[in-house]
Amino acid sequence: MALRAEVEEQIGQWRGYLQHHRAIAVADLDELEDHLRAQIDDLRSAGLADDEAFLVAIRRMGGSDAISREFAREHTERMWKQLTATAEDTPPDRREPAVAVGLGAGAGVCVTLLILVFSWGGPLGSAAADHALFRILPLVVLAFLGAYFAWKRRPAPRAIAALAIAFTLLAAAEVFTPFGADAGATHLLAVIHLPVAAWGLVGLAYAGGRWRDHTARMDFVRFTGEFVVYFVLLALGGGLLIGLTSAVLSLAGTDPTTPIEWILRLCIPGAVLVAAWLVEAKQNVIENIVPVLTRVFTPIATLALLWMLVALATAGPLAAVDRELLILMDGVLILVLALTLYTISAREALAPAGAFDGLQLGMLVTAIAVDLIALTAMITRIAEFGVSANKTAALGLNLLLLVHLTWQAWLTLRFLRRRTGFAALERWQTSFLPLYPLWAAVVALAFPFLFGFA
Repeated sequence: MALRAEVEEQIGQWRGYLQHHRAIAVADLDELEDHLRAQIDDLRSAGLADDEAFLVAIRRMGGSDAISREFAREHTERMWKQLTATAEDTPPDRREPAVAVGLGAGAGVCVTLLILVFSWGGPLGSAAADHALFRILPLVVLAFLGAYFAWKRRPAPRAIAALAIAFTLLAAAEVFTPFGADAGATHLLAVIHLPVAAWGLVGLAYAGGRWRDHTARMDFVRFTGEFVVYFVLLALGGGLLIGLTSAVLSLAGTDPTTPIEWILRLCIPGAVLVAAWLVEAKQNVIENIVPVLTRVFTPIATLALLWMLVALATAGPLAAVDRELLILMDGVLILVLALTLYTISAREALAPAGAFDGLQLGMLVTAIAVDLIALTAMITRIAEFGVSANKTAALGLNLLLLVHLTWQAWLTLRFLRRRTGFAALERWQTSFLPLYPLWAAVVALAFPFLFGFA
């Protein structure tokens, strides 16, 4: 009896893996495949299903063959999910939509109450209260998102307590940080970096009890990209609806400003939770979009980097390079990192290196060149104009990007030359990514004191 198509595909991937990782004659490879198929047939005769027989046979062959053992070690969990995961195996919790909507409503109510409380001013003063409000509102919404994943993943009570304490301390630190009435650069840096630090805490909640698991971290990378797609779609739809409502109310002689403000206060936090639930409920649908997006934007990003490289090379003295240009360059470098991350997260690990991997390497090399020029410009500006919070924050980010992209380019080159497996690329991403929220926390919490709240 013929094997299922999924198992035939896995046998083809196993054969390609052996051929990719060592020189082996076709006749020997055929003999190994015959041996594998014979074991699968024996296990099927004993009553195992096709997918179960394949997994057991691969494990057995791994006991006598080093390459098969490595294949089994790296990819058994992936194959198990691909071969056996079905909707019937993991029925969705019917309470989940209600929990997500309820937490979203709770986040919206909490945001509304905070806006009302902080609008009264108080001992901090009205301007300082407004500044604190800008900093803590994203933390509140992301805390509700962390609560959703804590409910869904069911981590240990000690882990839940640690996350709750971390969110509370982060919010308390921002409420009581003594920013003056005139918000300086350190306040703007805190507003930008705090959500990044809080997103790292959301990632811990998403991973549940598997905080050190590289697979869980890569799953969170996938979730982040998919979440952005869903949230943007919800925002576009909600923005269109609000625009139409505002136009109708204006034509009817009613001022729509106040009701729309209340709607936004309630709906934006709710949209965060709804988008997260949609990603969890519709993962298989959106995962088909991610590879398409990365393949479309990778060549575009490469061309943009090349243009930036030419612009910087002809810009004259590096100290004279415009600060806004350096900020835009950092934005493009972050986009490059995101593109490579989602390419890696969506790629089949057993597939051999191809032309798109070469294009990725070209984009990485160009990004590294741009980053080096940007770093040189920043160091030159610091030497000429002195140290500031903005320059130091940008310098730290660019150093992180340089290390991240350089080693990624090296591993990509080794993968293209068949010196290492694709798993090394995945592991590097998930090992390095936690440094970004940690740096964001340092910028948000320490920089105001280090730079005198300037």
